[in-house]
Amino acid sequence: MADPQVIAKQFTDFYYQTFDTNRADLNSLYRDNSMLTFEGQPLVGGGAIVEKLKSLPFQRVQHKVTTFDAQPSSSTASSMIIFVTGHLVVDDNENALQFSQVFHLIAEASSYYVFNDIFRLNYT
Repeated sequence: MADPQVIAKQFTDFYYQTFDTNRADLNSLYRDNSMLTFEGQPLVGGGAIVEKLKSLPFQRVQHKVTTFDAQPSSSTASSMIIFVTGHLVVDDNENALQFSQVFHLIAEASSYYVFNDIFRLNYT
C-alpha cells in the first residue's frame, strides 16, 4: 500500500476543491453502498449523498483544512481512514465554521472510493 499520508493529502485536496467548485462532481467518489452521516442524518448511496450535498443552503463555500490524519484500516484489504479538521467559509461570511470529517476509503482499481463519510460542524 502506498503511503497513507500521501494518499490522504491527494484525496482531501481533490475532495474539498471539488466540493467548493462543483458538488455534483463528487458523485464519482461514492458508490451505491456508500454511506454519509451528515450532522446526524444518515444517507446511503452515491445519488442520495450528492443530492444532500447539492441541497446545502449556501452558494459559495471554501474548505480550509487545518489537520488530517490517515491510517490503513485493514491488514488484508487496501483501505484507509482519514480524519480531517478545518474551517468552512460560507458565502463570504467573516466567521468561519469549524468542522470535522472522517472518510473511510476503499481501493477500487487504481483509485479509491468513499465507503463511509461522517461530517460534523464543531460548535464551541
